[in-house]
Amino acid sequence: MKSICFPAQGEVALRDQPSRAVGPREVRVKVRVAGLCHTDYEVRAARYGNGAFPIVPGHEFAGEVIEIGNEVRGFSTGDRVVIDPNLSCGTCRSCLRGRENLCVALGAYGVSKDGGFAEEAIIRAENLHKTELPWTQAALAEPMGCVLNAVEALRPAAHDETLIIGAGPIGILLAIALHTRGVERITLADLSLERLALAESFGFASVEAGSAQMQSLRGNMDIAADATGVTQVASGLTGYLADSGAALFFGVCPPDARIEISPFEVFRRQLRLMGTHSLNRNIPQALAAITAYGPKIEGLVSHQVALEEMAEFLGTHPPKASLKIQAVMS
Repeated sequence: MKSICFPAQGEVALRDQPSRAVGPREVRVKVRVAGLCHTDYEVRAARYGNGAFPIVPGHEFAGEVIEIGNEVRGFSTGDRVVIDPNLSCGTCRSCLRGRENLCVALGAYGVSKDGGFAEEAIIRAENLHKTELPWTQAALAEPMGCVLNAVEALRPAAHDETLIIGAGPIGILLAIALHTRGVERITLADLSLERLALAESFGFASVEAGSAQMQSLRGNMDIAADATGVTQVASGLTGYLADSGAALFFGVCPPDARIEISPFEVFRRQLRLMGTHSLNRNIPQALAAITAYGPKIEGLVSHQVALEEMAEFLGTHPPKASLKIQAVMS
């Protein structure tokens, strides 16, 4: 079985490795499409969660069931499935309160167990969800689940004026998720004119980051979200909020980054500050949102490449001006 492996911190290799036996409650999946995420680089650098080496990365993937453990029910060979990568204990405080994404021992396929950048993956049956979506769309379910988790926390109203800073795939997915929940006035900001054009092609307003037009938005937003992970961007979110507004820290800033917040301002203006992490058992809702939005969502995918080329990207960096990159297995 051909796979991408992180043998040790900072290392990437393309390997041909034997497949292990399927456990009684597991399913072997022939991976069809697996998406690249910034988190994969954090896993490579040993900066993300309960990681382990060696590891096959990749946590955004979909494929076809080809073998079923003898205790598995509800799946058949040939089923098309999407993987929920999160592995939670089910017994800690967060799990018992329905926040399995915050599990004290949280692991994930592609982080603590072998994931989707391989020809095959062995997955717990409870982490699989059937789908009829095309593979390209199906592999967007995991990031869609992440942005839906954010939307749940925001509790948006249809009339909310919304600014999302960062018009990459995640920023646009966040805009799409808010749109599917009835939010109508959404603006995306970015330094890249190409990404702003993409945002407009999805029907959203756009503004060039740092421009006078963006400055005019300060103090007028009900929701301001960072989808860049740039500390300077995160530090300026509250400046865009109207009274009673909500700031969403969604981009992954460096773990040691710090910003200044005025507690008096938060108190006096009744602001909400929040972050959301990963998805939370909401792949079915993500699949429904993708279905509701339609095939146009595939416009977020700029590159579909072979596993060998994905290994090169993981060892260096994504192509310049790329959006969502997916590895496609035949």
